[in-house]
Amino acid sequence: MTTLSTSVEQVPTLGPQEAAVLAADENELFVDLVRSLDAEDWTKPTDCTDWDVRALTSHVLGAMEANVSIPQFIHQLRAGKKAAGDRPDIDGMTEVQVRERADLGPEQITERLVVIAPKAARARRRVPGLVRRIPMKVEVAGVMEPWRLGYLMDVIFTRDTWMHRVDIARATGRPMVLTAEHDGRLVADVVAEWARRHGQPFMLHLEGPAGGTFTSGTDDTGGEEITVDAVEFCRTVSGRATGSGLLTQEVPF
Repeated sequence: MTTLSTSVEQVPTLGPQEAAVLAADENELFVDLVRSLDAEDWTKPTDCTDWDVRALTSHVLGAMEANVSIPQFIHQLRAGKKAAGDRPDIDGMTEVQVRERADLGPEQITERLVVIAPKAARARRRVPGLVRRIPMKVEVAGVMEPWRLGYLMDVIFTRDTWMHRVDIARATGRPMVLTAEHDGRLVADVVAEWARRHGQPFMLHLEGPAGGTFTSGTDDTGGEEITVDAVEFCRTVSGRATGSGLLTQEVPF
């Protein structure tokens, strides 16, 4: 049986409108998962070793609230820069998000997520092109990279929420709801960026509902051949799991 494959060069870049739909769906899935948690789940450790489930969820809440409110975004940016010290600014921002919501209990966090999640996705849809083109610098794998704010808004925020949904599902034993239409599209975008970053030929077989076969190179047999679960692929290139060969190439989440 022949396995259909997709050339990564054919994976379309996420535009603002598609990104907004994916963000709305992912925010809803994240809220659904959080609402399913039991009292004891909130203190369980996650793959983000400094955070338990409550702290991780507070971070996601803080990021969504920054999406909705420009003053909140500016506050987190400024406070985060101060908190970061010699670390990347984004580390300071996430620290502020968690610290400033440390007094919220699980019910309060959940209630605020229910309200803010759909607003956060709609707010990102309304960001004008001029703002999307604002330059910024972010450290990835020890290297400072030039980004545009639109990349952060359209790609990274949704990837971050998706990966933290993975973190919570793993920490609590809850099922990870996956579909080809939603999760498969997010994973394909990660694969395409991963391929651009390392620039080597490969055949990548991703297993599971969010998977597929992706190739890059002169033919389907050239380069490294990798078979791995789609979610585990993302965990690996995000730095949560150890990989070898081309799987050592990190992708920002």
